[in-house]
Amino acid sequence: MIAEKDNRSHETSLTGLQRVLYFGLPTLIIVGALIAYKSSAAMIVIEKVSYTGSFTARGDIIPLLGLSSTSFLTRTLNYFVVIWPALFFGILISAAVNTFVSPRWLVRALGRGPLRSQVVAGVAGAPLMLCSCCVAPIFTSIYKRSARLGPSLTLMLAAPALNPAALVLTFMLFDYKIASTRAAASIAAVLFIGMIADKMFAEIKLPREVDDTLSNQSGRSHLLRFMRTCVQIALRVIPLIIIGVMVSMIIAQWLPVSVFTSPHAKMAAVIVVATFAIPLALPTFFEIPLALVFIAAGAPIGAALALLIAGPVINLPSLLTIMRSTSWKVAALVAALVWVIAVASGIFVSAF
Repeated sequence: MIAEKDNRSHETSLTGLQRVLYFGLPTLIIVGALIAYKSSAAMIVIEKVSYTGSFTARGDIIPLLGLSSTSFLTRTLNYFVVIWPALFFGILISAAVNTFVSPRWLVRALGRGPLRSQVVAGVAGAPLMLCSCCVAPIFTSIYKRSARLGPSLTLMLAAPALNPAALVLTFMLFDYKIASTRAAASIAAVLFIGMIADKMFAEIKLPREVDDTLSNQSGRSHLLRFMRTCVQIALRVIPLIIIGVMVSMIIAQWLPVSVFTSPHAKMAAVIVVATFAIPLALPTFFEIPLALVFIAAGAPIGAALALLIAGPVINLPSLLTIMRSTSWKVAALVAALVWVIAVASGIFVSAF
């Protein structure tokens, strides 16, 4: 009887392992492919910058200091030409989380302590190296499956804010003071914004899905469910991203160049740049050449730093996604906290 009990225990343990492999591997494969794609592209950029010592911006996406003859519709199209592979991966990962990842696994992986869960989510998000638009679908799925606002926001913020290649390029091209302050501010944003949002909006809770039916469906059923989920996520998220990008392209044309001309307007420049950077949709790394253009045009280093911090972390499309999944108050809080961190960092650097 004891031997029979041990056999049943071993069988149960083996079945659990098989479930993890069966349902975990598809998500891990997609995430691994994304990391490989983003890492190879990042290495090409880093090698080029290391060889040339410069990083040239594309003026056909974001008008440099408000100067562009390209229409906002054309720049919107150019933006999607650049980001579509990463956005495609974001949708795939989001669908894989919805299809294959049990809510219990997510809750267990994120941990119970508030700081621990923020660290785990930040470490999970950083290697993705996605821009704020492309990681937005993943936020929606993580939040839906885990019902945990703080870690979901943290993962969303970490992908662009703690992009390892972006931080490396910042240290390569900017003064150490700017680069180190960007790194510190980005870590602070990732660790604390989600935690603050979680405490302030604890009443906003989704009913976490109970998923005990995964093993009762065939592989073909899971594949069909995954494909349907991809389509559903694309139809739900892409229109928001398109609207957000188009509006951000219009906003980019309003950036007042005159704010950089006065040597006594350091604080004003930091505030204006941070305010415009919040809704601005920037492809991965694009904040770096744009900040270099700002400095070359005579902008205070604090304004360039504000752009480096606020530009990639959040934008209008991702804020619209947060608002749709939670509430406008959560989106407004995230935007306000990013703005405060960017302005405070820019003023700090300008003062010293």
